[in-house]
Amino acid sequence: MNKLILNPEVQAYILNNIQEDISRILLGKNIFSGISSKEIVEQIEGKRRSEKKLPKWYLTPNIYYPPKISIEQASSEATAKYKSQLISGLNVVDLTGGFGVDSYYFSKIATHVTHCEYNKALSEIAKHNSNIFDTKNISFVNENSLQYLKNSLEVFDTIYVDPSRRVNTKKVFMLKDCEPDIVTNLDLLLSKAARIIVKTSPLLDIQSGLNELKNVKEIHIISLKNDCKELLWIIERDFTGEPEIFCSEIFGAHIQQYNFKPHEEKHFNLEEFSMPLEFIYEPNVALLKAGCFKLITRDFNILKLHQHSHLYTSNILNSEFIGRKFKLVKMWGYREFINEKPKLKANIICRNFPLPVEKVRIKHRIVDGGDEYLLFTTGPANQLLVLLCNRLD
Repeated sequence: MNKLILNPEVQAYILNNIQEDISRILLGKNIFSGISSKEIVEQIEGKRRSEKKLPKWYLTPNIYYPPKISIEQASSEATAKYKSQLISGLNVVDLTGGFGVDSYYFSKIATHVTHCEYNKALSEIAKHNSNIFDTKNISFVNENSLQYLKNSLEVFDTIYVDPSRRVNTKKVFMLKDCEPDIVTNLDLLLSKAARIIVKTSPLLDIQSGLNELKNVKEIHIISLKNDCKELLWIIERDFTGEPEIFCSEIFGAHIQQYNFKPHEEKHFNLEEFSMPLEFIYEPNVALLKAGCFKLITRDFNILKLHQHSHLYTSNILNSEFIGRKFKLVKMWGYREFINEKPKLKANIICRNFPLPVEKVRIKHRIVDGGDEYLLFTTGPANQLLVLLCNRLD
């Protein structure tokens, strides 16, 4: 951490050149004594990346930014706020503190937070920014987090850990291969806290995660603007039984949430399918990730088009549905659509259709974009359908 970067004239330069071509700065002469052009560019890039993901950091003067990979790996403010509502008790330790976003929001709920980070420079940066925010209930530990837990006599209420999925520059997929290895050390974690919150890649298969972990009470699938961002595992020392799955869509200050237990979905008998009616629904990615395809017909009072299509319909609009909602304008059978050859500009969605989006676009010479949507799918009698729709949200 080069503290010269915090000088007022340097901070002013970074702010005034936030939209500047960084290659020009990088290839130019060093502007300030004791600060390389690379360090200046790193601060500009970090601030740029924070504008939408971390607006509080972006808008606050004298924030020090780490290399871009640390900002990429950091939670967004929206997901960090969500996670802060999941902690239990007053004493929290963040074993993978990083840039400090999660620790900051934990500190808004907990009495005390310990930010544990092995990378010395990153630990210093997080501590500096915490001081800028005048946060007084976070302590910073620069050491191996598992070793810290083993040596510490302290017992925490909640442990949060976001294991790195990149080890020695290689990407890993099994939880036991991540760092720190929470699978092998889960008993250690549970001896130090009654609740463990584990963040994993949203790509991790839920059943695979359940096979590796134990005492999982809740699974939270977090979506931000229909983009699956995080998969959270809530582990409790004394919990036995089936976990509950929470599908959460965050937009602004509002959260839409649907929760269920896997056995409910598995044993729900869905026999009735429907041709498209006045309104069409496409589930949010969190619902799709959770594999909740049948229960939602009951809970949102909608009908499914086909067992494998994962598109739904109704004659009365359900505005509470978690996902995209459309108004049906026109419907064709696929053969009828081919024969009519309508010239359209539309966004294409393919669900349970033999051709992918790009091949459909090329084959039918559909111009991408516009306000209308073309949904290519399969109906209840296995017939191929094309639905022209207007999006309602």
